[in-house]
Amino acid sequence: MRHLKSGRKLGRTTSHRKAMMSNLATALFEHKSIVTTTPKAKEARTMVERLITFAKRGDLNARRMVLRIVRDKNVVKELFESIAPKYENRNGGYTRIIKIGRRKGDNAPLAIFELVGYEGIKAERLEKKRQVREEKKKEREKESESSGSEPAE
Repeated sequence: MRHLKSGRKLGRTTSHRKAMMSNLATALFEHKSIVTTTPKAKEARTMVERLITFAKRGDLNARRMVLRIVRDKNVVKELFESIAPKYENRNGGYTRIIKIGRRKGDNAPLAIFELVGYEGIKAERLEKKRQVREEKKKEREKESESSGSEPAE
């Protein structure tokens, strides 16, 4: 029985799960917004919020605690110097999870996992990609109509 056992296993071993959560946190701090599955985002949220709280403290021990999880020193520097000061007057709730539907291949629920205050970065990119796809689709339809209407000799 799993009484009082928190956290999702996500179908991975402990070492794989820790590495994946570390990579998700690093990617989030680097890009400010990422697309991942909803369960992964919900699980990573606890770690990310804890890391931002450490960064808000700003002392050497807090930096070392963050470096245990986020191995990229440039990302940690950005976290301490630009991201954490933005949340100085905020008590938690540094991240947002926006559900965006399901993945085409395996029907997994997808979500945009982003830092509050950096809204719309990933959503704008996704919208631009969608518009480009629609334009290409229309061009292909026009080409097929024009090639199909020409008389064959």
